[in-house]
Amino acid sequence: MAIDFKHDILAPVAADFTAMDKFINEGISSKVALVMSVSKHVVEAGGKRMRPIMCLLAAQACGETDLARTQRLAAVIEMLHTATLVHDDVVDDSNLRRGKPTANATWNNQTAVLVGDFLIARSFDLLVDLNDMALLKEFSTGTCEIAEGEVLQLQAQHQPETSEETYLNIIYGKTSRLFQLATEGAAMLAGTPEYRDGLKRYAGHFGNAFQIIDDILDYTSDAEVLGKNIGDDLMEGKPTLPLIAALKNTTGATHDVIYKSIATGGLNDLEEVISIVQNSGALDYCRRRAHEETQSAIDGLNVLPESPAKKALYNLAMMALNRIQ
Repeated sequence: MAIDFKHDILAPVAADFTAMDKFINEGISSKVALVMSVSKHVVEAGGKRMRPIMCLLAAQACGETDLARTQRLAAVIEMLHTATLVHDDVVDDSNLRRGKPTANATWNNQTAVLVGDFLIARSFDLLVDLNDMALLKEFSTGTCEIAEGEVLQLQAQHQPETSEETYLNIIYGKTSRLFQLATEGAAMLAGTPEYRDGLKRYAGHFGNAFQIIDDILDYTSDAEVLGKNIGDDLMEGKPTLPLIAALKNTTGATHDVIYKSIATGGLNDLEEVISIVQNSGALDYCRRRAHEETQSAIDGLNVLPESPAKKALYNLAMMALNRIQ
């Protein structure tokens, strides 16, 4: 049965989602016109807004009925996410994100970096309004860990010896941690600490699965489907899980091709690398890991009472996984 995003995931929080959008638009208002136009550009280029939706659903799954404060928190999450994307695109020198020109390509690196800074600062500005010191602390620590994940990723570039454990540390910071802030933050605001760990587990493993699936899609779809230039990670010599698994599964000349492509980057051997990854069983291994992570995420939901929001969180994890079926 195909999962319908609007009907099976968004429906329980649709009205709150619309209200949250208003907070985002208020949040990006600035007396500096350029800040405003760049922020607007990047926020509108956003995807499905999975993180804020997860935040709203988590609050409802915790039994929260009035989501007014959670709407503000969800807006903070989306703005933080947007800021990390803007900085990511500068670091990666990307021209496209989801098929649209990036801020650094539309304006320039300097503007993109500074507006990314503004969005992070503004997120915390909005967060302070919630007047919850424990929440503020969790977000401050989490934001540090997100930045550390990005630096860890930079360090691993061109390092073919990178282990799966290091890869997981990287994606914890760059992907999973913000999902955790979305769900944990919701439980903290709802005053239901008993659901915090389960939701943290759900979000962390969901994030891992989500990133692994993204990395698989690099080898199975074309640039249009992905909205991202295929071979980007390869170009930068990033050791993603399909490459780490391919290195494990190969020997001799094929092993050397993968090793060299991580060590030097560039797209000279792109076709060959794609074919080795596809034929070495690496993608099967990655699919298995994505299934395991998704199962661990779903297990985290067991602490929650049954509700439409809990079911929607389950559907969200399954929809992410269905991208590789």
